[in-house]
Amino acid sequence: MSLETSQLNELNELHWLMEMLYNIDVGLVVLDKDYKIQLFNGFMENHSGFLPRQVKDKIIFEIFGEIPKDWFKRKAESVFLLKNKAFTIWEQRPHLFKFDSYRPVTGSAEFMYQNTTFIPLISSTGEVTHLCLLIYDVTDNAINKINLENANEELSTLSQTDGLTHLFNRTYWESCLQTEYKRWVRSRHPSSLVMLDIDHFKSVNDNYGHLVGDEVIRHISALIIEQARETDISGRYGGEEFTIILADTELKGAYVFAERLRRAVEAAVVKYNDIEIKYTISLGIAEIDASINTPEAWIECADTALYNAKESGRNKVSSHPK
Repeated sequence: MSLETSQLNELNELHWLMEMLYNIDVGLVVLDKDYKIQLFNGFMENHSGFLPRQVKDKIIFEIFGEIPKDWFKRKAESVFLLKNKAFTIWEQRPHLFKFDSYRPVTGSAEFMYQNTTFIPLISSTGEVTHLCLLIYDVTDNAINKINLENANEELSTLSQTDGLTHLFNRTYWESCLQTEYKRWVRSRHPSSLVMLDIDHFKSVNDNYGHLVGDEVIRHISALIIEQARETDISGRYGGEEFTIILADTELKGAYVFAERLRRAVEAAVVKYNDIEIKYTISLGIAEIDASINTPEAWIECADTALYNAKESGRNKVSSHPK
């Protein structure tokens, strides 16, 4: 083979190599030690809108202001110094270059999620003279994972929540009560339990029907959410009966909460189509103390107080002990 033919073959191979690097469906950027762009392939051109000749010898931070300069330099300097690859994945940093996402499968994505590999390019003298960035579009995988996590979170919420009221259901609320009881055993921090139910609720269902009854239940649930603190744990105990765990709350504070809720209900009017209903609630409260030796006993104390409130005329708050 002649020298001329050998050189021609080498040029062809180089051309094919450059053509391949330009057209691969992965972003490829080569930087020198001053962070100036030396190579910029077709993927980067298509997504950034910049031609390779426009960015050649430009400092990457001047072209792509979204890149966190200090973080990037720390990452790159470790690659130059240690001569080892480095990585960043979308869970750690959603993107390095903020490109729009146009993929049909992931139309809901605001931007392209990316994984990036930092590769040291070593010269014939053994020195790392350049840094290669490989940018992978992982938007499909990211969106699928995010959707799956959101679905699992929604399922978890649904498994804990009463469908009508959006309060915690009885099963989950009782597990919270168990936790709160154990916390009291360890710390002896005050904690109170409120139990309430709607006065004469059966007559609401009998006179107006279950749809109106459901509206009343939704109404009291919304008032409970409105009056409770974020740290309070509210649940539907069954039918028209509700419970609220007031952590770090003594009996006196629980009474203030219960009375405020009672007055809010008494002053409210429930409207359903052309029907207007006023209703009241009765409440029982119990602060946990040394005489209460199980979570079930705590419920019994609050339930007894609720019974006393109803027996003594309804629309009132009763405490345990009296």
